[in-house]
Amino acid sequence: MRFAIDAHAIGRHLTGNEVYVRSLLRSFAALDHESDFVTYFSADDARQWTAERFQARQVSPNPFVRLGVELAMKLRQDRPDLVHVQYTAPLGCPVPVVVSVHDVSFLVHPEYFPKLRALQLRWTVERTIRSAARILTVSDFSRDSIIEAYGESCARKIVVVPNAAASGLRPMSRESATAAVRARFHAAKPFILSVGDLQPRKNHIGLIAAFAELVRGYPQLTHHLVLAGKDTWFSPKVREAARQSGVADRIQFAGYVSDEDLLHLYNACDLFVFPSFYEGFGLPVLEAMACGRAVACSSTSSIPEVADSAAIMFDPYSTREMVSAMADLLRDAELRARMERLGLQRASRFSWRAAAQQTLEVYREVAERHRARTREFVHR
Repeated sequence: MRFAIDAHAIGRHLTGNEVYVRSLLRSFAALDHESDFVTYFSADDARQWTAERFQARQVSPNPFVRLGVELAMKLRQDRPDLVHVQYTAPLGCPVPVVVSVHDVSFLVHPEYFPKLRALQLRWTVERTIRSAARILTVSDFSRDSIIEAYGESCARKIVVVPNAAASGLRPMSRESATAAVRARFHAAKPFILSVGDLQPRKNHIGLIAAFAELVRGYPQLTHHLVLAGKDTWFSPKVREAARQSGVADRIQFAGYVSDEDLLHLYNACDLFVFPSFYEGFGLPVLEAMACGRAVACSSTSSIPEVADSAAIMFDPYSTREMVSAMADLLRDAELRARMERLGLQRASRFSWRAAAQQTLEVYREVAERHRARTREFVHR
């Protein structure tokens, strides 16, 4: 069988989408030695993230070129049994589509997106979902949200395949991690960490307000706040909130960070906080847990499903609850140690190998059905 994967996200700092396709490709290489894989990249250095035996094709980083013309043309040339995309299939796609839809935030909360981006996703994702052979999503919450948005007719096509923390994210020496963070980011103080692009739904502004209250209410705590995530159109508002917080000297913006830097940041922090309003999965929660960090996180959308009882949860709209969760974990060493143990156990229940195995099963089912239909058509 021959499977095609749209891997344009790799190497382009597209965070969750990049981690997703990169992790699947790495696991496919270990699990399936018989199928052919064709990968479509946009970044020049993306080839390093996949097996040498996988065929690599270059496609435009411009979505209008890639999805409007180029990808469909290359699929006609390569003739795979299917193509796996995230959110949007190419126009005039000549092969069956497996689409990963991580969430429908663009429908539920269009205010989290630039207006044109929300409109584009509204049209292209619906078109893709209606025509897809299978829809992959990452949580029961997202499955239910997709059905609510697009109707029961798509329910039979949905398969839930949870994400996982990358295998490279693991506990390491706190001393080594702290030294690396000090050298790379000049962060010498104990710190609270949050990871996520600077966009509205990640609720950095709410976290900054809660951190300021924490500093004022518990002067014995000397922690700084480190925000790791790339800048977006919303960044100026987050940075302005930090400037106006009264604790700007204790807030650091780390920007987009490499995998190695992320490993060190998770291991060096005293506490990981994830205050997002809306997530299809909330991968940073698992990543922090996999590194042995105590987690305080939102009690909304898919996040409780992922964290289960291994985190202290709060209402992301409540400054008081956020402050209380952070203060409890920072001031109670026994509670923090217990949550670290529970987090490690929780993270170990998810794996990219299992996710890739489930995804390959979907591929094979779609490909076999497509081949059977092709044979039937030829024999008519």
